[in-house]
Amino acid sequence: MQIYLVGGAVRDQLLDYPVYDRDWVVVGATPQQMLAQGFKPVGSEFPVFIHPDSGEEYALARTERKSGKGYTGFQYHASPEVTLEEDLLRRDLTINAMAQAEDGQLIDPYQGRQDLENRLLRHVSPAFSEDPLRVLRVARFAARYAHLGFKVADETLALMCELAATDELHHLTAERVWKELERALAEPSPLVFFDLLQRCDALAVLLPELLPLYTLPREQLEQSVAKSCQLSKQADVRFAVLLSLATEALETEQASALIEPLCERLRSPKAFRELALLCRRWHPSLAGFKQLDDSERLALIQGLDLLRRPQRLPPLLLACQALHPDHPLPACQSLPALLERLSQLNPKQLMAEGFKGKALGQELQARQLQLCSALDD
Repeated sequence: MQIYLVGGAVRDQLLDYPVYDRDWVVVGATPQQMLAQGFKPVGSEFPVFIHPDSGEEYALARTERKSGKGYTGFQYHASPEVTLEEDLLRRDLTINAMAQAEDGQLIDPYQGRQDLENRLLRHVSPAFSEDPLRVLRVARFAARYAHLGFKVADETLALMCELAATDELHHLTAERVWKELERALAEPSPLVFFDLLQRCDALAVLLPELLPLYTLPREQLEQSVAKSCQLSKQADVRFAVLLSLATEALETEQASALIEPLCERLRSPKAFRELALLCRRWHPSLAGFKQLDDSERLALIQGLDLLRRPQRLPPLLLACQALHPDHPLPACQSLPALLERLSQLNPKQLMAEGFKGKALGQELQARQLQLCSALDD
């Protein structure tokens, strides 16, 4: 039995990049041997085990053969006879097809280290085109390492284009598309992810709602996305910014009618959908907050339900700043303070002053408007 560190941990060590997860491949072992050493089995498609102490994944070396559509359409073969080189051959990119032995020796049969040095994302073998998920994975890696100068090899981009021209992308599940999208949004250069999908004609298949991004002035698109990255590492903020940009030419109701089905189709978390809808509806008012009159300011606060849900405001302001990067956002300073004062208005106190029924509601609104107006004093 031989155990090797593989994949991303090896790649990122060589790049002097943070390593978050470590995966291992076991060569020359059977499932029974793994169980005898205390490993816990997981998964049903191929033998993967959890280390009893570290909790890290150890997979038996395996090969694979295409047997159907999509990224799940594979048959796997794991046995003690499968070599490390055969296991690495099934991986997507050369930089992910390196291994490290227990003594630190690098095993690099497909020149992954050379591609790291050349800042190149290159596929390992023609079998790359059998797995449609790899289109998204390569785009995500491009978004992660673009700031280090990485590019996609021409021959790999050609295979991505070939994949996009088939029906394979249609067989990707919503969960897998969303997972790759969410991770790409959190990378240092998320726009590279969408640019690459657009270049290989995969965006029109997977995320057609975002095609209008490429009708915008390039400078505007790059500036807003760069600002969102500068302000926040939160994927939901960047998602909201992109959807607001993609629906810029639409009326608010039309934009909402596009965003909601998209989020439902992708099965995105509720927080992502909510922030995207609120941002698209209210970012112009937030950007022009100082120009609003007192009733418009109160309508904005009530429309966003900020008195009950003040936690909505910080990510909204970040997204708004990214969408309006050329001028300061007065709402960033004035709105939190106004919410604090409004929250101190107590209906019980007004009732103690003798207000009740309809008069209570009218007096509460009058004082809220007064506070909104006082911002200009």
